[in-house]
Amino acid sequence: MNLSVHSLYKHFKTKQGTLVALQNINLKIEQGEFVCAVGASGSGKSTLLRLIAGLDTPTSGEITVNGVSVTGPGADRGMVFQKYTLYPWMSVAQNVGFGLKLQGVPTTKRREQIAYYLDIVGLTQFAHALPKELSGGMQQRVAIARALASQPRILLMDEPFGALDAQTKEKMQQFLLELWQRTGTTILMITHDVEEALFLSQRLYVMSSRPGTIKTEVNMDLPGDRTYHSKKHSIFQDRKEMVLDLLRNEGIPEVVPC
Repeated sequence: MNLSVHSLYKHFKTKQGTLVALQNINLKIEQGEFVCAVGASGSGKSTLLRLIAGLDTPTSGEITVNGVSVTGPGADRGMVFQKYTLYPWMSVAQNVGFGLKLQGVPTTKRREQIAYYLDIVGLTQFAHALPKELSGGMQQRVAIARALASQPRILLMDEPFGALDAQTKEKMQQFLLELWQRTGTTILMITHDVEEALFLSQRLYVMSSRPGTIKTEVNMDLPGDRTYHSKKHSIFQDRKEMVLDLLRNEGIPEVVPC
């Protein structure tokens, strides 16, 4: 599996003129990679993810998965949003199995898949609970399990921990790393949190505003397993300072008069 974005542009019409949200975006993600895109507000991160998910169409350029053009949503791409987007009237198990039911997966196999992914995210004992009975971090685990249950080729994550408190966020970051290592799922995650992007990713793309472009690609070749001690490593600190320098003084997206 590979995801490729080539010469991608996205413009929006506004009363003031044309908003250039993304300009000449080029990136590639290979099977099993964990890649982050990081940028300030107005850099077009969420727009980029929506285009890859097929929830919007580019002004020009192409997005392909395994060489096939993305023309809309598809089972090859799973999406996890910042807000949990769970169905409040459904149990945890029903939420996880919702996509499988839509796909027509037989009941017995669906139950097996639900049980497997609830185990993966550590929520087996909460299978019959309602979302309102769970903490924010647990609800996001359910959302991740639901996305994974449909076995997408790539998991797209739109600032999935942005609504969590600092302590829960750290726990969820470690959980996501362990989940990625266990499942081998290809992940593209966007975030405005530089430290989060550096800690989670193998590679990250730094995006600028005015309009959204890719300023540089950073390899995170940290030695050993990722733990929170990794953040104290000199490589981590050097990369953090470099990325922060790149993101300083970013402004708002450009508006071109009609």
